[in-house]
Amino acid sequence: MLPQTPPGSATWRAASLRTQGFVSLRGQRAAARSRWTAALAGRRAPDLAGAVTDAGFATGWRLVRGLPEPVARHAFRLGADLAARRDGPGAHRLRVNLHRVVPDATPDELDALVRAGLRSYARYWCEAFRLPAMDRAAVLARMDPHVTGMAPMFEALQQGRGVVAALPHSGNWDLAGLWFVETQRRMGRPARFTTVVERLRPESLYRRFVAYRESLGFEVLAVGDGPVVYRTLTQRLREGGLVCLVADRDLSASGLEVSFFGEPARLPTGPARLAALTGALLVPAFPSFTPDGWAAAMGDPIPVPERGGRDDVAKATQALADALASLIATAPHDWHMLQRVWSADLQDRGR
Repeated sequence: MLPQTPPGSATWRAASLRTQGFVSLRGQRAAARSRWTAALAGRRAPDLAGAVTDAGFATGWRLVRGLPEPVARHAFRLGADLAARRDGPGAHRLRVNLHRVVPDATPDELDALVRAGLRSYARYWCEAFRLPAMDRAAVLARMDPHVTGMAPMFEALQQGRGVVAALPHSGNWDLAGLWFVETQRRMGRPARFTTVVERLRPESLYRRFVAYRESLGFEVLAVGDGPVVYRTLTQRLREGGLVCLVADRDLSASGLEVSFFGEPARLPTGPARLAALTGALLVPAFPSFTPDGWAAAMGDPIPVPERGGRDDVAKATQALADALASLIATAPHDWHMLQRVWSADLQDRGR
């Protein structure tokens, strides 16, 4: 049995302080554990979601390329039709966007256009999974008859002048890039071009897509990687290379408001600024599908004065918006824009 310690004694006070310190320490440790657990949970959730996403794409690349082509196409087509019937956020946004492209469409016509647009988008993903295993020679042979307007681009490259190709999210842009790479190879020229992509999450998925596009002959830079991206693009253009940039949606929040299908929209000024800075040729491009193959059209080059100022860049960006609108209108169902583009829609999101 322990001896009793009188309250108020030095021994009692020391024991009391030790007890208070122990309780305080336990509280601090508990709080630290709580913070650590919360932080760990916060990290695990996106990591788990990212891992599942990455695994899904990896599975797609393995399984879809092994399926007979008619089976794979049919499966993706059914998925697109299901998405059209459900009218989820992506399908709804596509509907809103396509209604601006074809404002006179009746409700039934717009339904059919959205369904065709989702089928086109699903076809892109089906082909993206299958392209590494497809017969490239056969693919290019099916595309060759449907490529138009390329002469100004090849003439500029032959003269050692850089080219900026500005395109929308349409058709199979990976396969259009492959066509350019292989055509350059056949002409005895450097078989590559440079492009900029969004950095996907998780990082493993981004690296998977980079590896896929690099295997096709693309040099891939990431949006958000800082000044090195702009320096690399200007260097490639000054070396007489091709730079391909998606130009139908502003990712930088510093784009220019232009008229796009008759309504205000913010589009990137990067293509016009690069052309003005380097003297490169600026051309609009539009990849699309044919019933049993692929197509790519280039519009007329857009004048950009070398070393042009802000007004010249603004004028060229508006001209590019007009050119892209004209190209998209030729096959609106192949425009895969499931995000907000127009200023009015972006303002509604902020309310």
